[in-house]
Amino acid sequence: MLEVHNLVCRYGKVEALKRISLSVKQGQFVALIGANGAGKSTTLRAISGVLPSVSGQLLFEGKDITRCSAQQILAEGISHCPEGRRVFPEMTVDENLDMGAYLRKDSAGVAADRERIFGMFPRLAERRRQVAGTLSGGEQQMLAISRAIMSKPKLMMFDEPSLGLAPNIVEQVFDIIDNIRKAGTTVLMVEQNAYSALEMCDYAYLIEAGTIVLSGTGEELIDNKHIRAAYLGGSTH
Repeated sequence: MLEVHNLVCRYGKVEALKRISLSVKQGQFVALIGANGAGKSTTLRAISGVLPSVSGQLLFEGKDITRCSAQQILAEGISHCPEGRRVFPEMTVDENLDMGAYLRKDSAGVAADRERIFGMFPRLAERRRQVAGTLSGGEQQMLAISRAIMSKPKLMMFDEPSLGLAPNIVEQVFDIIDNIRKAGTTVLMVEQNAYSALEMCDYAYLIEAGTIVLSGTGEELIDNKHIRAAYLGGSTH
């Protein structure tokens, strides 16, 4: 579904991604793990068109999207749930959901998806007319996920969905992402909590200093000595 070939990205003169290559098959749950500053978020920003690449190629369902704008990439079916949630704080929950669906023309489908979201997140239903900036961190993360769902994506990308959340909320958020995948949406997730990410995913890539250094199934990487020492505290919990 998604193919990334030899992608190079820079912030000024700093090369953040050094010929990254990875692929995501339809229906897969793929995790991208690594330390802070390794290039995980940059990879998602490049795929979603937020950050232009210097060289390399991005293919989505066989179509070259390397030079497409962020809006064109969203229209193709890739949604990006960014790090730090990034909800529109002055807008209500309902208005944030409307922003997620702004490219859609199927008003009946949009209304049905909104009700489905309120079924998944009863707390958002209770707060639908509340401005997003007054929600708790967990509620904002639920809203950010819901806003991404409203674009009806084929591929959903999550950037550090557990960041700054209480453990019980993290578990809830991971359950929701797993359910999104089980409902047929392909998932690419960046996550610093390597153990949780590897437990959930079908396939994973380890990125270090802007380069993919290891890849394999979640099980293979949980058992890998380097990953256990560097990212799992030397044990498998």
